Parts: sequence; C-alpha cells; structure tokens
Amino acid sequence: MILGIVGPGPTSSVCRADREGAALSPKLVTLVNPNLVHPPITPYALDILTTSLEAAGFDVEVLDLTLRRELWRHAIARFFSNRDPILVGVTIRNTDTIYPQEQRVFLDSHRDIIRAIRHHSHAPIVAGGVGFSSMPFALVEYFGIEFGVKGPGEVTIVDLASTLDKGRAPTTVAGLIINDPVLGVHQAPQPDGRAGLGRVSLVNRSTPYARRSGVPRRVDNLAYYRHGGLGNILTKNGCSFACTHCVEPDAKGHQFARRAETAVVDEMESLTAQGVHDLHTTDSEFNLNIAHSKAVLREIIRRKESDASSPLHQLRLWIYVQPAPFDEEYAELLARAGCAGINVAPDHVRDELLDGWKVSAKGTRFYTFDDVRRLCRLASDHGMLTMVEALLGMPGETEHTMRACVDALQSLDATVVGYTLGIRVFPYSPLGQRLAETSGGMWTVPGLQSNTATEPILLTPAAKCSGPVEYERQFMFAPSGDFRPVYYFSPDLPEGRGRLGPNTRWLTSLQLLWDWVPDNERHRVMLPTAPGLSQEDNNYADNPFLLHLTILGYKGAYWSHWRQRTAIINTAVA
Repeated sequence: MILGIVGPGPTSSVCRADREGAALSPKLVTLVNPNLVHPPITPYALDILTTSLEAAGFDVEVLDLTLRRELWRHAIARFFSNRDPILVGVTIRNTDTIYPQEQRVFLDSHRDIIRAIRHHSHAPIVAGGVGFSSMPFALVEYFGIEFGVKGPGEVTIVDLASTLDKGRAPTTVAGLIINDPVLGVHQAPQPDGRAGLGRVSLVNRSTPYARRSGVPRRVDNLAYYRHGGLGNILTKNGCSFACTHCVEPDAKGHQFARRAETAVVDEMESLTAQGVHDLHTTDSEFNLNIAHSKAVLREIIRRKESDASSPLHQLRLWIYVQPAPFDEEYAELLARAGCAGINVAPDHVRDELLDGWKVSAKGTRFYTFDDVRRLCRLASDHGMLTMVEALLGMPGETEHTMRACVDALQSLDATVVGYTLGIRVFPYSPLGQRLAETSGGMWTVPGLQSNTATEPILLTPAAKCSGPVEYERQFMFAPSGDFRPVYYFSPDLPEGRGRLGPNTRWLTSLQLLWDWVPDNERHRVMLPTAPGLSQEDNNYADNPFLLHLTILGYKGAYWSHWRQRTAIINTAVA
C-alpha cells in the first residue's frame, strides 16, 4: 500500500496564522480532490483554479483526499470543523476507468465524499473537470449539488465566487449549470457565445499557473511526483479535431486555446526547480497545432542554452501525439528540449476503419501508417522511447482487420505496443450520438455492451429526451438507477456470429489477441486482460505493476518500464 503522506504541515506561527486567517476569511473558497485511485495523479485543475481565484482576491484552500484516501472521512470532518467557505469546488477527473474489460465506476465514491462535505458544510458545491464535463447535467443531479461547470472552469468559478460574495443571483453567471428545485438542472445562457467559439476565452492563456510543493492546503506537486512518478503540464486546451470516439472537443472546447509559450515554460521551470523532473503533457495531443508546439520547445531550448544553471536541464518531457504532423525538425526539437518518451495513438492501420473515424474538423484523415513508422524511426534516431497504442473493436472491425493491425504494429521499431479492445461510449462523442440515433430508444444496436447490463441496452437520441439529464444518464445508468456504463465492440468480431446478451464479455476476441502476439514479443506488448487473470494489463487504476513502480520510486511514464516489469514486480515483492 502506498503511504498516505502529504506535504509538510505548518512549522511556524506565521504559517499557522496564515492558515487560520484563510479558514476565517469571508472570501474563502475550498477546492476538493475526491480521486481515491492510485497511483496518484496530480490534480492540475486545482492549481489552475487556485491561480485564478487568488488573482481575483479570494482566499483558497485545497482539501486533497488522494494522498489520504484511507482517512478521507476524518480529513473532511477535521477540515470543515473550523472553516466556513462561501463555495466548495470539486474536481471530477474521471467518472470511470473507461477500461472495457473492467468497467469500474468511481461515481459512488465521489458522491459519498460530496455527501460527507454536505454534512460538515452549508456552502454551495460546484463540480467540474473533464470527466464531469462528459455528462455534466446528469452528474449535477446525481450528486445533488447546486452547480456545475462544463469545460474550462477558471473563469466561471471566479464569476460564481464573486457572484456569491456580492449576494447576486447565480443565474447571472454565463454558462453555469444550475440545479434549481423548480426549473430542474439547466444552464445559464452564454450571451457572448463563448461555448460556440470553443471556450477559448475561458482559458488563461497569458500567465503561468501557480504550482507549489510543501505549502499547506495547496496541491503538493512534489508529493505527487514522489508517489506517482510524473508531474503534468498544459500547453493548450481543447481540440479542433473530430475523432469519432473522443469526448475532448465537446468537454474542453473544439478550438485550440494556446497558452503563451513563455507562461508554459515558466511553469515547467518552476516545477523542475521544485524537484518535479518528469512532466507529461495534458494536451489532447501535443503535436496538433504543431507551430505552437514547436514554439514551446524552442523556448525550453533557448532557456537551457542561455543558462547552464536552469533547472530545465533536469527536465524529462513525456508527450501524447498523433502520427502526424511529425517531421525531422520536430523530432530534433523534442530531443533538445529533453523529451524522454512519446505516446502515439494511431488506433489502427486499416484505412477502411480509420476513414471517417480519426479525422480533422473537416472530416478528412490526417495520417497514414507510413507516418507511424516514420515517427518511430525518428524517435529512435534521436534517443526517445515510443509507445504505440491501438484501439481495437471499432465499427467494421473483424478478426481479419484486427489481426492485420497486430501484425503491422508488431513490425514497428517501438519500445512498447499497447492494445485496447472495446470502446467506452460517451453521450456527446460522435460515436455516442450516432449509436443513440440508430437505437432511437426502441432498437438494440449490435455491439453495445455493459458488464452490468441486465436487459437490452437502448439509447434515445437527445432530441427525443426530456432534457440533457435524461439523455446523459442512459450512458452510465440503467433504468433501475444502477451503474451500467455503455461500451461498444464491433459485432463483426467472432462473438457477433452468435446470439449475444447485453453483458457478454468479448473473451474470444481477447484470447485471439493474446494468441497472435508471439511469446518472444510479449516483453514489449501491453495486452488487455479480463479482471483478475493477469497483472499485465494497461488499466491505470490501482494497477499492481504501477503500484510496484511507485513503491520502488520509479519515475516517468509507466510504459517506459514495461519491458522490465517482471524484475520490478519481483523486486517489489521481495
């Protein structure tokens, strides 16, 4: 078990006075991280919100439960025993694992935490975060909270806190989701069209976010790094592409909100100076809008080359990318900036599956398999590790196309190749909307699956629902109210040849996938597995291998250590 250690507490009367002053402040906002999953992931959103709230004159305190997950009830009771905030903000990073073989939901623990906060505080509660934004109206109702924010929250939470502080009606806060006893869960209008413009105006693009370590009642970035192996950095928010399974354009905004490269690198320099040396990008994809990505890399290089003492010399950067755009200049800039590893997601190799699936905003494909092969070669030439990820089971997938994908990806000069079988279906992804239209609330769609389904899965399109709460709920809850997250597996895979129940596990296709990877290749391959059968899966939440890594103090992206997993597990056990 990972020890629940947080940053050092106050060690002087000055620190105690600061803490007590914030606790008694009439302008106190409390921010809560309810994520109980390990390895711990730094709650970057709370640093972002803290930066904006402090700039607006509010006192902010963070109640971080991740590193105290065994004692979270005690932590809540103690925290609110001498605090009376005007607002409590809760970040919901994930609603569930989205891992098709496990299908573990986190919402019940989040609701338990929110109810405990309710017991100890009368402050209104607002929720946000990427996971929350995938189904915000349904979650406002499920949690029984006053407010929700879809998309970037740093502007909206300041507007809401200011409104409450001045005694004005929250209905004046543009875009705020409000739980009204008469009107139900609805959204305040956005007269300036911010949502339609991709929410760019809702992102602080000009100044760095305040990142701290060891400061009481703030996110402790160094503690997370020590216990999770990675820090995080955002260079731009949102995504203008339209990949069929992806929720990020809807949840974050469908335009790129590019942060000033100087602000981004200021933040990197601050984190590396604190001892957080491995930073992973949290952009949807780092190389999309590649001119901005190159500008960030050039700023890192400029500072490193002009200052031999810069902490950026200790930076190890880990990035998410798409196979294109990615040229030789980009590979060179990455290497010079300190990039250690690249996670690339081509998802598949067959054109007939990717056409109309992995597309730009105009609906056109933007890479081929040759781009994937070239990226791996360029990364290897510049000393950077690579992980290539496949998403199997998309519409049109057959045993033949799945085997072709495995054979092609295994031929790559990649450090690790990872496979996911099955796709989580979200309300506002293009895939989710398409499946709801096909089902029409009346017909079962072949391939829809949930491990907890007890009856056929029917999805009703938004236009035929009473409102967004009803529409969103059906992707996570059964009519009975029990959890039933919806997944999709191509019915053209072997399971589809027989009569399928709504909770059928796609174990035949899973076994084929294992059979196709030779034993001498297994050391560099991440394969999905049914729960309890193996430690060798690529699910993040409470993964035994990842927990062993953190116990032993390994740093960097977990996949970079995958080839050594047997030795690492044996060492940890010993």
